[in-house]
Amino acid sequence: MTVTLRPVAPSDCDLICRHRYDMFQAAGDQEAAKAALSPAYREWQQNALQSAAYFGFIAEVGRVAVGGVGLMVIDWPPHHLHPDVLQRGYVLNVFVEPAHRGKGIAKSLMVASDDAFKARGITHAVLTATDQARPLYERDGWRQTAQMAKELR
Repeated sequence: MTVTLRPVAPSDCDLICRHRYDMFQAAGDQEAAKAALSPAYREWQQNALQSAAYFGFIAEVGRVAVGGVGLMVIDWPPHHLHPDVLQRGYVLNVFVEPAHRGKGIAKSLMVASDDAFKARGITHAVLTATDQARPLYERDGWRQTAQMAKELR
């Protein structure tokens, strides 16, 4: 099985939305899965792809997409651990089809992500990991941080 990676394109919007839906379904988050198919998310995704604010890779076997990863560069204030870093790489929508898991595809996607960030001068990246995916990321040098979230109404 030969896996190739190609850059995401605006024509991948539906695929990325489906991957996001499947990712949240697998994590057991029905509300997030539903939101991944919403018109608002799809519109955001399409605009981000067209503007190249969202970039990343699609993994293919033959010409069939079997996984993908999304990337963004986001402004970030200086932090005491890295006071000169004003932008971070943000990793999202990491997904590999169930039949293709355990074959190194996610690892390939993450290596390509690291390289893409480095090519843009990004030295620090963040992501949100499910409990299921956390060990995979930790093996590749990611570490848990103290991020929390709050909805403001």
